[in-house]
Amino acid sequence: MHSFAIIAAVVIIFAVLLDAFETVVLPRRVQRNFRITRWFYRNTWRPWAMLTSHIQSQTRREAFLGYFGPLSMIALLGLWACGLIFGLALLEYGSGAHLSAGNTPITFGVLLYHSGETFFTLGYGDITPTSGFSRALSVAEAGMGFAFLGVVIGYLPTIYTAFSRREIEISLLDARAGSPPSAAELLTRAADTIDRGTLDLLFHDWKRWAAEVLESHISYPVLSFYRSQHSNQSWLGALTVVLDATALVMAGIDGVNNEQARRTFKIARHAVVDLAQVVNAHYDPSAPDRLTPQDLAVLRAQLTDKGLRLKGDADADQRLAQLRALYEPYVQGIARNLFISVPPWIRHDAIRDNWRSGPWERIIQAQGLGKIAGTHHGTVDDHF
Repeated sequence: MHSFAIIAAVVIIFAVLLDAFETVVLPRRVQRNFRITRWFYRNTWRPWAMLTSHIQSQTRREAFLGYFGPLSMIALLGLWACGLIFGLALLEYGSGAHLSAGNTPITFGVLLYHSGETFFTLGYGDITPTSGFSRALSVAEAGMGFAFLGVVIGYLPTIYTAFSRREIEISLLDARAGSPPSAAELLTRAADTIDRGTLDLLFHDWKRWAAEVLESHISYPVLSFYRSQHSNQSWLGALTVVLDATALVMAGIDGVNNEQARRTFKIARHAVVDLAQVVNAHYDPSAPDRLTPQDLAVLRAQLTDKGLRLKGDADADQRLAQLRALYEPYVQGIARNLFISVPPWIRHDAIRDNWRSGPWERIIQAQGLGKIAGTHHGTVDDHF
């Protein structure tokens, strides 16, 4: 019985330490059949996301989903701590429980208490080790406790730094492509300055952003669950719009060089393919078509109005369809798993950027028209 306890304890401690090392210290994806972190997220995200089906407001639904990322990270750290405490208590039990607790009998519950007390370095002194092995185990567990605290202190700022860098470019996309963004809006707003290389510069910036998202989200998969500050924005939506826009340029727009678009498309497509595996997305052959022939005709007309002639021959349409097939299944798979809305190719509703909206807009407009006397009356809109 004691031999089995020692073997089980060693397996638990090794599994937790290896998982924590690969998740926090080793900044790259590791392929293994079983991993505590992967198991944890697969069994907590889906129930959490299903609860949102009872929330009608999109803003509140996004806010609720946004809690998962930070809370899951704290819960994962707690799971690691509990695993180490349990494993070390089991190891103490298997070794013979050489402890002294006065007149209190040494049970497994007492061993768990002693393990937790040592791990968090409380130092009450009510239980003391009486053998060399128990003393060495207590010192090692106290060291693990300090290391665990260091992981918490170092891990959280790293996550939030990566999140902040990701969100800066997403916020900049608001003025360039609307909220939510679309490829048609991105290209039409850039039409007046294409001859000055603005579009190439934009694609260059987004190529680097896509590479940073790829690196950070593979190294720290929890970032995939972090939602943007506005409910009509997301990292997946921004990545999709960039892929859509570069695909259009590569399919053929008269007078527009497609070399920079090709580079950006390759990096962005690499990102969605790898991240689809990170979030355990699956291919859905019945996914709806994002760009119907009718929408393509409207898109071509919108670009033509801005002086951008999208080639309309059969070869161009086939080239665009081939490019879309390279990334759209992965985008839609990620969107299903993360409950993120995929942005449309074109917007059929009135486009209103986030920078033009605010919680007091209706009140200010009504006051300007003389409909209300003070600024403290009326309905306040939810800006986020």
